[in-house]
Amino acid sequence: MSDPAKTPVKIGNVLHPVADVDAAVRFYADTFGLATKFVDGDRYAALDAGGTTLALAGPAEDVTGGVPAASFKVPDVAAAIAALVQGGGSVVREPEQGPHEVRAVARDPWGNTVVVYGPQ
Repeated sequence: MSDPAKTPVKIGNVLHPVADVDAAVRFYADTFGLATKFVDGDRYAALDAGGTTLALAGPAEDVTGGVPAASFKVPDVAAAIAALVQGGGSVVREPEQGPHEVRAVARDPWGNTVVVYGPQ
């Protein structure tokens, strides 16, 4: 039986902070033909990038401080953050309740920013 803490997860989205969600949605639709999956006003938009979601985070949802980041969807955010720290990573923002999920921001051992998120 496999260890649930070691079950592989998928990247849920690639987060791109943007100053203007509406303008960014238009840009990515016009430039790359990406279809809109979901929009939450000027806070957030999810675009279909061919099997990957491009998440456009407006200023109110920019949890990474303006840095693009892979976002990993996990069943247990606290456990994933504990494993990340044990593996040499560091926490930038502790798990917190967002409008749609629990999320945390961390860095891998090489300084790359990642978002870890999961069910409320």
